[in-house]
Amino acid sequence: MGIPFGYVLALSGIVVVLGMICATARRNLIMMLLGVEVMLNGAAIAFIGAALRWQQLEGQAFVLFIIAIAAAEVSLGLALIVYLYHRTGSLNPEDYQVLK
Repeated sequence: MGIPFGYVLALSGIVVVLGMICATARRNLIMMLLGVEVMLNGAAIAFIGAALRWQQLEGQAFVLFIIAIAAAEVSLGLALIVYLYHRTGSLNPEDYQVLK
């Protein structure tokens, strides 16, 4: 007896909403990046739940791509954040008007 699919989708939705709140409410670039990562993990939970529900491996393969994209996003995002911090001395996104 497994976990009902509705519970998995509810958990996935909650994780995505928490990621959205973190990405939009915080005014810190690192917390915004963390919020995007949490949203990607919520999507991965939904894909894994669907793969288990319908006994298809495509959902699990798609999660591997999500993890790869998340790793690339973290590396590029942190490199950009470090560069901007050295340039301006702040992690507040409102201080980056020089980039326009």
